[in-house]
Amino acid sequence: MIESNHNPPLLHDYTQLLQRSRDSVETKQRINYEQEMEECGLPLVDLGGLWSMNEEESVSCASEICKASAEWGFFQIVNHGISLELLRRMRKVQVELFKAPFEQKMASGLLDNSYRWGNRTATCPKQLSWCEAFHVPLSKISDETCYGEFSSLREVMQEYADAMQELAKSIARVLVMNMGGGRSLWEDNCNESTCFMRLNRYPSCPISPEVFGLVPHTDSDFLTILHQDEHVGGLQLMKDSKWVAVKPNPDALVVNIGDLFQAWSNDVYKSVEHKVTVNQEAERHSIAYFLCPSYESFIGCCDKESSIYRRFTFGEYRRQIQEDVKDYGHKVGLPRFLVST
Repeated sequence: MIESNHNPPLLHDYTQLLQRSRDSVETKQRINYEQEMEECGLPLVDLGGLWSMNEEESVSCASEICKASAEWGFFQIVNHGISLELLRRMRKVQVELFKAPFEQKMASGLLDNSYRWGNRTATCPKQLSWCEAFHVPLSKISDETCYGEFSSLREVMQEYADAMQELAKSIARVLVMNMGGGRSLWEDNCNESTCFMRLNRYPSCPISPEVFGLVPHTDSDFLTILHQDEHVGGLQLMKDSKWVAVKPNPDALVVNIGDLFQAWSNDVYKSVEHKVTVNQEAERHSIAYFLCPSYESFIGCCDKESSIYRRFTFGEYRRQIQEDVKDYGHKVGLPRFLVST
C-alpha cells in the first residue's frame, strides 16, 4: 500500500512494530473478538429539560445525567444548545485541515505545534493508534499566529470551543451539585487556560482490525464531550466486563466521565475504559472537548472523611501517567492513588 501524501506513515510504523513483536497469537484472537462485537444504545438525555422553567422537568433531567454517569460513565445528549449549523461548519473545516500534506501538518507550527499521530511510545502493534490529531489548548484557539495559512479555521474553532466550554460546565454543575459540592470545583479551576480540544482523524486502515484507531484508555479529565462521526462508527466502551460498540447518532453528542470526576465522587461516577476501531474502507472524524483543571489544582473528594483516593494535583496525576506509559507501555491511572497504596 502506498500512503497518500496527506496521511502519516502509520503503515510503516505498524510494520516496524510487527517485526519487533513475537506475539502473533494475540492479533488472531483480537480479530475473532472484533467479529463478535455487540452494538449498544447509550442512555439518551434530552438537555432541554435541564433549562426548563418547570422544576420537575429540570430535576428529572439532572437525575438522568447523574444516573447515566454512575451506571454507564457514558451518555448521549440531544437539545444541547449547540446548533447543527455550527457542528457542520466545524466538521467541514476539520476535514479540510487534515487534507493538508503530512509534512505541512508536521512542520508548520500549526495550532501551537499540537499535531500528533500514531503513538511514539508504542513497543508492539497493540499499542499503536491508527490516527492523527491536533490536541489544541483552548488558550491558543484565539491566537492568530497559530493558524498560518489556515486562518479561516480561527473563527469557527473559537465559536465551537466557547459553546463546548459552556455546555461542559452546565453538565459539570449538575454532577457536582448532586454530590453536595460547590461551583468552585470547576469554575475556579477549569477555564480556557486549562481545557483542550482534540481534532481526530482515523484514516482507512488496510490491516483493520489488527490495530486500534485509539488504544483502550480512560480520560484523564473531569469530563469529555465528543462530536463523533455521524456515519462511520468506531467508538466502543467497556460495559459489564465486555466491549460494546456505540452506534452513531447524528443528532447527539456523547459525554463521558473522566478519571478526575470518578476520584472526586469517590467512585460514584464511573470513568469507563473505551477505544476506537478503524474501518478498512472509510476514514472517520471526531472532535473531543476535555474539561480539565490547572496542573496545580488539588483533586480532593466530595466525602473527605471516607475518601478512597488520596489527595493529588492534576499535574501529579499527569506525570504519573507519563511515567507509567514509559515504564509499562500503558496508563495505570487511578489505582495508583488509592489511599492504601
